[in-house]
Amino acid sequence: MASTSAANLGPATALTCRECGNSRELGPYYACEECFGPLEISYDFGGITRADIEAGPRNIWRYRGLLPVPSNVAETPNTEPGLTRLVRADQLAESLGMDRLWVKDDSGNPTHSFKDRVVAVALAAARELGFKVLACPSTGNLANAVAAAAARAGIRSAVFVPSDLESQKIITTAVYGGTFVTVDGNYDDVNRLASEIAGEQEDWAFVNVNVRPYYAEGSKTLGYEIAEQLGWRLPDQIVVPVASGSQLTKIDKAFQELIKLGLVEDRPYKVFGAQAAGCDPVAAAFKAGHDVVRPVKPATIAKSLAIGNPADGPYVLDVVRRTGGAVEDVTDEQVVEGIRLLARTEGIFGETAGGVTVANLRKLVENGALDPSAETVIINSGDGLKTLDAVSSQVGPSANITPSLEAFRAADLA
Repeated sequence: MASTSAANLGPATALTCRECGNSRELGPYYACEECFGPLEISYDFGGITRADIEAGPRNIWRYRGLLPVPSNVAETPNTEPGLTRLVRADQLAESLGMDRLWVKDDSGNPTHSFKDRVVAVALAAARELGFKVLACPSTGNLANAVAAAAARAGIRSAVFVPSDLESQKIITTAVYGGTFVTVDGNYDDVNRLASEIAGEQEDWAFVNVNVRPYYAEGSKTLGYEIAEQLGWRLPDQIVVPVASGSQLTKIDKAFQELIKLGLVEDRPYKVFGAQAAGCDPVAAAFKAGHDVVRPVKPATIAKSLAIGNPADGPYVLDVVRRTGGAVEDVTDEQVVEGIRLLARTEGIFGETAGGVTVANLRKLVENGALDPSAETVIINSGDGLKTLDAVSSQVGPSANITPSLEAFRAADLA
């Protein structure tokens, strides 16, 4: 790999332990030398204005001055994700008895999920650190994003997924070429294998393992975009799906950075986490008042959230408790209804993770944890075309008729 001193990672200055605060130089490191806690990026941002950001490209690289990437990152081949639409969801709000609701719809990214954001940042850092192969363990969406990003960059990919993954995600990963391996086991089994392989293959950048501190920062761009699209202000409440938990914690980090930089008003906001009941270790810990997240064996149709031992679980608890939010969970039946509710009210077909978020939003309103009169944003992190099996038995044609006006009239469809 290239020497650390040769790496151009923009405003990033060091890797700092989230547990003990120990810092070390930037490089392909993800665990603290002192306490083995997780590392994250520290920065020296300097002066950044709204005008600087608004003059940037219409993708995540408008925020390059806030990310661990080189200043010329937009000039290198990449999938150019981000700046997805923020949809005012008045009809969904009315159905739930809410006043002002927005959907941040990340299904519009190049491979139709938010994972394009984190992979783009990981790829930029991996290039600077001298890696030659882009790799990952994945529950599906990350596999798509890594395979596509590597193809665009002209480098090799190596992707590992559970063998029972949805067929749509298998196909939409394999189509990009590269090394694609299905593994008999759940995501946590695949992740352990990836960590072992990363220890042997020194020129492989496993985006969510050995370059995880850089990869995770990509989720901050969701928070930046929401604030910018709301007219440079923070929402009162935000509901985020929880798999590893990194997306939720990094959205909060983004909000805090914007406040410290004076780009948005410093005002209270609440962060809520959404899980499926078949994989709810963070919700269970929150409800029990625990600080430790106990691993579970996933059993849910929301496979993109099926991480039984979430790396950022404890930090999710910290964020939701600090902001006055909560972590809830819903059944698979509620997930399906959440998918259908979002589709029929707003014309957005979300994948199962989106169904989890909508169903949890409804539950949070009903149990009084979330204020229906406060401005709220929810995250739809992926496209429903990736998880068709979840709804295929629930939806279909209104009728089947012969090609005649008489048959149409008889079906009473007008």
